[in-house]
Amino acid sequence: MPPLISVRELAKQYIMGSEIIRALDGVDLDIHKNDFLALMGPSGSGKSTLMNLLGCLDSPDEGTYVLNKQDVSEMEDGELAEIRNKEIGFVFQTFNLLPRMTALDNVALPLVYAGKSKVERIEMAMDALRAVGLEDRVDHKPNELSGGQRQRVAIARAIVNKPSIILADEPTGNLDTKTSHEIMEIFQQIFDQGNTIIIVTHEEDISRHAHRIVRLRDGKVESDEKNPNPVRFEIGQPG
Repeated sequence: MPPLISVRELAKQYIMGSEIIRALDGVDLDIHKNDFLALMGPSGSGKSTLMNLLGCLDSPDEGTYVLNKQDVSEMEDGELAEIRNKEIGFVFQTFNLLPRMTALDNVALPLVYAGKSKVERIEMAMDALRAVGLEDRVDHKPNELSGGQRQRVAIARAIVNKPSIILADEPTGNLDTKTSHEIMEIFQQIFDQGNTIIIVTHEEDISRHAHRIVRLRDGKVESDEKNPNPVRFEIGQPG
């Protein structure tokens, strides 16, 4: 079975003043359906650049990127936006929720762009909130929720469209240790249902929840290893 994601010789450079920064320098990587991967590396290693390319938020200068049998490395902005809406669910460190909208409306927002009817949007958003244990907070606005609950809303929004990939950028960066593990357990449950998850993190204890750890350094893949004993932290367990 071909990989869900296949990148070959992926390169990206930025010009800063008179200097050329080679953020990615010939990355090869395959990610299969139902992989749970942590992308790690020190600051400046290229992990954020790679995440932006995998998320179709940017295009490579060199190399190829095939996502779900489609070569996205040559696509224009409009085509990339369509791929993002259909194939990728994003979770960010800062949650990126709209403050004046309820949890339900925040989760339903991607479905507006997908052309779903209002009835479908409410039903699908409720299902997603139920999946993250927030069915009793649907009418709450972000400022009425804890940090962990806000991140659960963000995860529900990421999964509501049933994307091929969940791409999470430092999803526990603003959370305490116990809440971080609870959020990782939600990702584990989503993974158990057959989803593909890529988490960008600099935290070793968070990476241990993943089933595969890819480390970048100086724009190249330094190591790519399976994690034989992924951590599981059951929700409700003392943290």
